Amino acid sequence: MEAGVTTTAENETDFQDVANGYRRELIAHCYRMTGSVHEAEDLVQETYLRAWKAYHQFEGRSSVRTWLYRIATNVCLTNLEGRSRRPLPTGLGSGDAKAGDELIEDQEIPWLEPVPDAAVVVTERDTIRLAFIAALQHLPARQRAVLILRDVLRWSAKEVAEALDTSPAAVNSALQRAHAQMADAHLSADDARASVAPEQQAMLDAYVDAFWRKDIEAIVSMLKRDAIWEMPPFTGWYVGNENIGELIATQCPGGTHDMPMVSTTANGQPAYGLYMRQPDGTFTPFHLQVLQLEGNRVARVAAFFDVDMFTRFGLPAVLTEADLPERFATAG
Repeated sequence: MEAGVTTTAENETDFQDVANGYRRELIAHCYRMTGSVHEAEDLVQETYLRAWKAYHQFEGRSSVRTWLYRIATNVCLTNLEGRSRRPLPTGLGSGDAKAGDELIEDQEIPWLEPVPDAAVVVTERDTIRLAFIAALQHLPARQRAVLILRDVLRWSAKEVAEALDTSPAAVNSALQRAHAQMADAHLSADDARASVAPEQQAMLDAYVDAFWRKDIEAIVSMLKRDAIWEMPPFTGWYVGNENIGELIATQCPGGTHDMPMVSTTANGQPAYGLYMRQPDGTFTPFHLQVLQLEGNRVARVAAFFDVDMFTRFGLPAVLTEADLPERFATAG
């Protein structure tokens, strides 16, 4: 082999050495763009494939990180062409429902998905939380990209313009429109609490216990008066702690000591896999709750009924009585 000639294997190894450390933050980026975890993972794979093929042409005019983000953004924009946005039920444009209304399920809607904290970089929790991701999905794809690159990644208008093959003036105009739409939704990227405070954790422990006992009064007391509950793929969404309490009391099939919850985290927020007791005494996945807290109350719950999510979040496929924490030992 001639000196100075780089082999394909050496090129690939060098690329992996410099690029692999960015995988989780690129998944977070593609998730913000698409609202889908599995799409984000696929798009990051496509990003790495394109980047590896072009790595021998990389001239170092920007950092590898910036270069990868440029590729990922354009991969996402291509993927989003002609695609429907991913909403939550509150984003469908319909009015809120009452607990006694018929439950309507729609599996055809490409619903927004929660993301496990372990899959992404969540140092800036405000930019990954569920409500912010849901609001992003209302923006046209290029406005979405501009807002993420400018407000989340803190790129300059010039850098964004180069990445999107447009002008800085067009970038600033798109950002202004995106900010206006996000303001209409009363959302920004800088108002999330970084962690759960001790008094909030005590409330969450009581919340889990209340579901185990199916104590509707206790559940209602821990919800804000104007709390919101939604549960894709069901299209209805519910406002008010009493209304939500009635929904749980009348539509949730579990009774006392039927619904243990296992803690996890999603979108930088507390989350729980709720299990349902089966006739053989085991507990199987029922839904995944992602909670938004305000003070010492639950302000919003998104309960996702796609039980395949449990595997993605590292939650058990089944629980037995022996698996339950000591606080659930009153079953019988």
